[in-house]
Amino acid sequence: MKVVFNETNKDACEKDLINISKIVFKIHNIKNPVFNIVIVDKEKIKEINKLYRKKDKVTDVISFAFEDNGNIYKDIRYLGEIYICAEVAEEQAKEYGHSYKREICYLAVHGLMHLLGYDHMNEDDKRIMRSKEEEVLNEYDLKR
Repeated sequence: MKVVFNETNKDACEKDLINISKIVFKIHNIKNPVFNIVIVDKEKIKEINKLYRKKDKVTDVISFAFEDNGNIYKDIRYLGEIYICAEVAEEQAKEYGHSYKREICYLAVHGLMHLLGYDHMNEDDKRIMRSKEEEVLNEYDLKR
């Protein structure tokens, strides 16, 4: 089953995205997840952001959760889709002084956390979410 769809000419780090996703699911004890990660350009992410979030601007990652209540169908978890802008990931990697691989993996983990119900709307939730993200990145040896 294909999980990562690359709609750009940038490196999608497909193996890394799949492997780091497995760590997220192991930590959260998620069995049989179904999800997609779609790598897009600035034009496409801006279009998605405007259409679904009413924000007419480029962003780094957008998640669409398919589960609202944790329902499981025939032991399969239909989690959702994550859209990552490769160009923004490149820019942010340079800005933060780490590799493109770390940034694109971070964005995937961030998106997966949203699909699993985490949020960062207040400081307590943000602290919990960031802690889980760092746990996954550290386990995959993508430390800051």
